[in-house]
Amino acid sequence: MKDPVATIKMANGAKIVIELLPAAAPNTVASFIHLARLGVFDGHAIERIVPGKWVDASYSAFHREEAKYLIPRESELHPEIEPLDSHPGCVCMGGYKAGLAGGEFFFPLKDCPEHKGVYPVFGKVVSGMEEIRRLENVDTEPVEGLGMEVNRPREPQIIESVSVETFGEEYPLPVTVDAPRPANWL
Repeated sequence: MKDPVATIKMANGAKIVIELLPAAAPNTVASFIHLARLGVFDGHAIERIVPGKWVDASYSAFHREEAKYLIPRESELHPEIEPLDSHPGCVCMGGYKAGLAGGEFFFPLKDCPEHKGVYPVFGKVVSGMEEIRRLENVDTEPVEGLGMEVNRPREPQIIESVSVETFGEEYPLPVTVDAPRPANWL
């Protein structure tokens, strides 16, 4: 069975293609596919860049009602699967130290050992790394109040759409829990 493939189209014409890894993170992959089909990522901007670590394509505030949930961390659903370290070229779902992953995804740019066990890797970038590297170098300004050094692009880096080819495989809806709203939520 061929793994599903996600295509992220940027408004500037660039494409990022990601091979999803359901064997590593089945619930996270199911959620990503579900959110892509809802169009939750469409039209959203790259919001935060942690220098040297990741590009954050969060749709923040969960403004869409159907996206107001968190995804249980993969290791809780599948004890035999340990969330993986973030490595260059991999994609992982956002998370919280409470063991829940939220509706955002990252493109890690360097190893992030401090996030081991927090962000399960669910995909591998197979083309478009040059766009991700470009995003690391966009003109940015700091974001206050997040407790870490985070930059925000001065000019929005818009995601036009995210589509997923599942090659005929039917993916179930993800297992979800209600989403709290962190105090420092953007």
